[in-house]
Amino acid sequence: MRVPSNRVRTRTTVEDNRSALMALATAMGLDGLAAAAALPGLLAAVDQHAAAVRDSLRGDDAPLTAAALAGYAEGLRTAADEHGWQPPATPVEWAEADWVLVRLLAVCALTAALDTPAPQPPSL
Repeated sequence: MRVPSNRVRTRTTVEDNRSALMALATAMGLDGLAAAAALPGLLAAVDQHAAAVRDSLRGDDAPLTAAALAGYAEGLRTAADEHGWQPPATPVEWAEADWVLVRLLAVCALTAALDTPAPQPPSL
């Protein structure tokens, strides 16, 4: 599912972006990523969704940013809500997570990688 560009926030502060991503991580990312570590099928699905999110945000052309990921997650939730999706009211059974939850979990996985420094070439 591609999020229309008119639904992606373009101007927000760094604090707003980080806050939105932290809220997503707290709501589902921590549990979901722990479940993915234990469920190979979920981990594979998260990896595939993460690749699709990177592609959608052109992450191969430029580094992903908190603003891009926060905007993507907000646009995804808005589009899903408009199609009748509701966030789960009970703890998620990650082995049976729906497409939207796995996509949001992929955003959480990409967010976790933002703070990881890029490998540096060895000094000569």
